[in-house]
Amino acid sequence: MSFLAESIGRIKPSPTIAISNLAKELKAQGRDIIALSAGEPDFDTPENIKQAAIRAIERGETKYTIVDGIPELKAAICKKFKRENGLDYKPSQVSVGTGGKQVLFNALVATLNPGDEVIIPAPYWVSYPDIVLFAGAKPVPVETRLEDGFKMKPAALERAITKKTKWLIFNSPSNPSGAAYTRAELKALTDVLVKHPHVWLLTDDMYEHLVYDDFEFTTPAQVEPKLYERTLTLNGVSKAYCMTGWRIGYAAGPEMLIKAMGTLQSQSTTNPSAISQWASVEALEGPQDFIPKHNKAFKERRDLVVSMLNQAKGITCSKPEGAFYVFPFCQGAIGKTAPSGNKIANDEDFVKELLAAEGVAVVHGSAFGLGPAFRISYATAIKDLEEACSRIQRFCGALQ
Repeated sequence: MSFLAESIGRIKPSPTIAISNLAKELKAQGRDIIALSAGEPDFDTPENIKQAAIRAIERGETKYTIVDGIPELKAAICKKFKRENGLDYKPSQVSVGTGGKQVLFNALVATLNPGDEVIIPAPYWVSYPDIVLFAGAKPVPVETRLEDGFKMKPAALERAITKKTKWLIFNSPSNPSGAAYTRAELKALTDVLVKHPHVWLLTDDMYEHLVYDDFEFTTPAQVEPKLYERTLTLNGVSKAYCMTGWRIGYAAGPEMLIKAMGTLQSQSTTNPSAISQWASVEALEGPQDFIPKHNKAFKERRDLVVSMLNQAKGITCSKPEGAFYVFPFCQGAIGKTAPSGNKIANDEDFVKELLAAEGVAVVHGSAFGLGPAFRISYATAIKDLEEACSRIQRFCGALQ
């Protein structure tokens, strides 16, 4: 009999973190490594946000706070939802956690029972199915297609819904594909959900502000008000505000759910960092002018990476609407022999051989529920992206 809980046996360590750690280890050993595995902006946290944190420290804002967020931050979040999404929430409908991942964890663990099902479009962020499994429920992946821009079709959603379905987890723009749904595409999906009142919607809007080519972001509860009472709208400051290490995520939804999430958080981490919360107030209420400047750089990087990857033998890469990832298919490399002499049987072999031969760290697509593919984060310097893509071209050209 194992000493460890069965719930731990149902999950695995994050593949993205594992690849990033391996890249760091190889770099420490002196290898010339370009890591494109971490989903983290390379821009520094804006100065006004850092100064707000310093002022909070100087004021002595270093004590425990209310479990799920200080009143000032909850008020700023309510204003953000009204200003940017046309959604009305009260502070009692808002939960603040230690990153979006904790908020997601709280929501799922607080609501799922054994036998419940959770629909997750694939490719998906690696943590979604594992948190569902930890909670004792069943993830139900719905595969999307490259030719559809990795977007789930309404008919596919309809087929996946059963009497056991508890949640749909929805992420737009997507990690890992960068796919973002238009208002019309969202309306087609929400029309399906309206017909199934037992299905709740957890929408992960973490990449809301990272969209390109005049794409207009909308969130499901904004598109279909009938879903307001069974939607949890999740967001955070990590990506758009370059605050990954500050660890602040938030969500808004029905009071009953928010209260249950707070109860769970009160018995796990208690409150997020007081200092980070005050910095987040400034992030949401302070100047936003740096976001389009960052997006201009991200768009330039996206266009470079898509162009260069499509010139690599056996690689097909679509152009995403948002986030800072591309999700190229590497079907043409499967079955070939790498420079090491090893056969490439799947996308995990592909990324391992790429790292060994060329020192480029990416994450295999099967970790995100769809392959053969790999994910590249282009949130890094353009010279590194050019070099990395040149190495990928060389690696693919050398396959036999």
